[in-house]
Amino acid sequence: MKNNFLKRQVMKSQAGMTLIEILIALTLISLMGTFIAGKVFDSLEEGRVKSANIQMKSLESLLKDFRRKCNFYPTSEMGLDSLISKPSGGRECKNYPPNGFIDADEIPLDPWDMEYVYTSDGKTYNIMSYGNDNEEGGEGFAADIYLRDKK
Repeated sequence: MKNNFLKRQVMKSQAGMTLIEILIALTLISLMGTFIAGKVFDSLEEGRVKSANIQMKSLESLLKDFRRKCNFYPTSEMGLDSLISKPSGGRECKNYPPNGFIDADEIPLDPWDMEYVYTSDGKTYNIMSYGNDNEEGGEGFAADIYLRDKK
């Protein structure tokens, strides 16, 4: 009889997890989830920065085509829209292609759905994205992303 009692006691103690064991397991799972989510968000932001650099390089190529045909870069007043439709006012581009330099209705937005900041005096240019905070300056993923004419 004593033997049966001990068997039942041992089986009861091994029947399931205690509340403390469940809470510890949930805590560990939560910590792992937080770490993994942080890494995923960092990768997402890193991808956006790379995407902005690729888009700006593409715009740079189009601006160089514009300069080759027109002998000047679009000024700040003309803006990047000069790549879509022939600019009016200011300097005239006599060799402007009939369909523009880009086959789109509008200039693409940066990966944070904001317009690129374009400045030019007609001789050099700068293209910039304010990054994920959409404010000038910043650090890390909030830092501004620049592409400057290499002249």
